[in-house]
Amino acid sequence: MSVVPRVLVAHSDIPTPAIDLLKQRFDVEVIDSKSADDVLKVVSEFDAVMGKIHIDAKFLDNAGNRLRVVSTPSAGYDHMDVVEIKKRGIKVGNAPQVLSAAVAEIAVFLLLGAVRRAHEGRLLLDRGEVVKGFQFMLGHDLRNKTVGIVGFGSIGEAIAKRLVPFEVKKFLYCGHSKKKAGDQIGADFVSLDKLLQESDIVINCVPLNEETENMFDDEVFKKMKSTAVFVNVGRGRTVDTDALVRALKNKTIYAAGLDVTEPEPLPVDHELLKLENVVLLPHMGSQTIETRTDMAIAAAENIINALEGKPMRFEL
Repeated sequence: MSVVPRVLVAHSDIPTPAIDLLKQRFDVEVIDSKSADDVLKVVSEFDAVMGKIHIDAKFLDNAGNRLRVVSTPSAGYDHMDVVEIKKRGIKVGNAPQVLSAAVAEIAVFLLLGAVRRAHEGRLLLDRGEVVKGFQFMLGHDLRNKTVGIVGFGSIGEAIAKRLVPFEVKKFLYCGHSKKKAGDQIGADFVSLDKLLQESDIVINCVPLNEETENMFDDEVFKKMKSTAVFVNVGRGRTVDTDALVRALKNKTIYAAGLDVTEPEPLPVDHELLKLENVVLLPHMGSQTIETRTDMAIAAAENIINALEGKPMRFEL
């Protein structure tokens, strides 16, 4: 009689459809982990782990030889040592692409808020300082602007498609290679320097790695137009936060719209929260009911396929 594989789900708030998928095939245990240490205590009893938890050599040593699959219900995977996981013969997957639409919507939301000075206008309302006039609180159109997208993966592509109806003049993008999706919308593949110098809007979509950590620093912001808006839906640590604060305070750039920051969450007394030309969200890009369910299902399907000897849906 074959032994049914055991799957540990490391979060109690994973959407039910994903849990149900796993329970149809495996012995599933759901725990409410506050940290990877909670999982460490029991991980050696399971064949697969699903969750966004820190996984390093210590974790894997604790897991022993039984663990065969790790799957995170997120697109980002900087919380896992993927090289070490794969070195031990463990399959590892994530949940990209299914969140692209939701993150793209947030990027457009932040961009519109920043160019139209939404936060600044709300502060005036709060203070009772609204004084109407023909040139009161003028922002900028997206019409006829140049949009530069740094990192033209599935999220960058989804953002560009959503901005087409705003009558953007030109799309630029940079990255490791030219993309077919860029050709399809008429976007130009350029160097990072050219993108920074020519773009009215710069949207950061890059993942966090050794190459991208703190890539947006003082020198990068100085290369942008003084009228440029910076939007970050990538990772907070890809931006030197102090450099961004300086750029915004000194009017090196016009404004910013941020879904991700470093640190997260921002302390209540952080300088970014005091600036009027910043629209801020607490990392909500993929936080819709539909998308979070899709992400969890993708992570579950990774585990199902791997344990059944099939290719994972999204393997790293």
